[in-house]
Amino acid sequence: MLTRRLFLKSTALIGCSAAAHPLMSTAAFASAPGDNRLVVIILRGAMDGLDVFQPYGDRDLAALRKTLSLGPDHGATDLDGFFALHPALSQLLPLWNAGQLGFAPAVSTPYRDKRSHFDGQDMLEAGTGTDLQADIQQDGWLNRLLQQMPGQDSETAYSVGVAQMRILRGAAEAKSWTPKANMDLSPQAQLLLTRIYHDDPLFREASAQAIEIVSGLSPELPEAKRGQEHLELARFAADRLNGATRIASFSLPGWDTHAGQARGIERSLTRLSETILSLKADLGANWDRTTVLAMTEFGRTVRENGSAGTDHGTGGAMLMAGGAVRGGRALGEWPGLAEGDLYAGRDLMPLRDIRAYAAWAMHAKFGISKSALEGAVFPGLDMGPDPRMLA
Repeated sequence: MLTRRLFLKSTALIGCSAAAHPLMSTAAFASAPGDNRLVVIILRGAMDGLDVFQPYGDRDLAALRKTLSLGPDHGATDLDGFFALHPALSQLLPLWNAGQLGFAPAVSTPYRDKRSHFDGQDMLEAGTGTDLQADIQQDGWLNRLLQQMPGQDSETAYSVGVAQMRILRGAAEAKSWTPKANMDLSPQAQLLLTRIYHDDPLFREASAQAIEIVSGLSPELPEAKRGQEHLELARFAADRLNGATRIASFSLPGWDTHAGQARGIERSLTRLSETILSLKADLGANWDRTTVLAMTEFGRTVRENGSAGTDHGTGGAMLMAGGAVRGGRALGEWPGLAEGDLYAGRDLMPLRDIRAYAAWAMHAKFGISKSALEGAVFPGLDMGPDPRMLA
């Protein structure tokens, strides 16, 4: 009998949802070859990279922000004499010191100027450029990555959580889970589910897959308490990654900080820190072969607004963690915060396409060719020089 709060997306009758959802399929998807793991965390709401990795060494920062991103004199931890880590991520400092935490401070997708969370997230997960409208970009770049992997045999890529994950949507088969409801799928319930949908091929196959997933869950997975759903996501992802799964993706909300940012971002960063540390603890030795990429749809304005927050911007930061990461450093260049260095006079200037970092990670750890990454996974992308972000 299953008693944990894990069940298939969007339903109590798991088979119904599974069949209707494009991420669910009757055939298990093949695992990626090798032992390397990739976890992609989408930070929904546009994380303020300037506050997370505070460029206190830039002499223009202090004039732009009066209450935010004030550097080591106000609790942040100096990282390299120029950037400081937000206090809410201080639990990750051992990872930084061990070279298992790094960041790229001035990145973005090709999305520009409209500043819509929905469009920005769609483009981030679709992994495409500006040649296609967001509403017709139906698949995601992790799914296209799966289609490039040889030697697949039996396992699964997982999208974990309540939010729709376009990043894993597409022709390649993947599975999806959410920790948002109780499920008690006894053997009798499994039999009933099978009989109800016996004559409906679509629901029958989906139900069979649901039962297969339930039977494969680890009994040691603890049930998360209220407000700790992010830990449940991390534990479930680690449980699957300790098996044959090699790719997992989920999202963490709460990064839209127009007002009272100091309090709001502290909560979100704490959850992010706990999520990464939970992954590390639960992955055990597999942490050494894991790359975690935390991405957001765009950055925020360099100027603090009148509500002690920041508004939608352009350039942002990407966080990377894991035993496979060559961290302890900022990757890429810094554009500067002087008036003439800003994008549109208000935003951090992005100096590199965030997709390039993801592409180089997949090239290094999954052996995907540059031509496939630039042509199929991220159509039209110029990966540029290798940032050597992985050990």
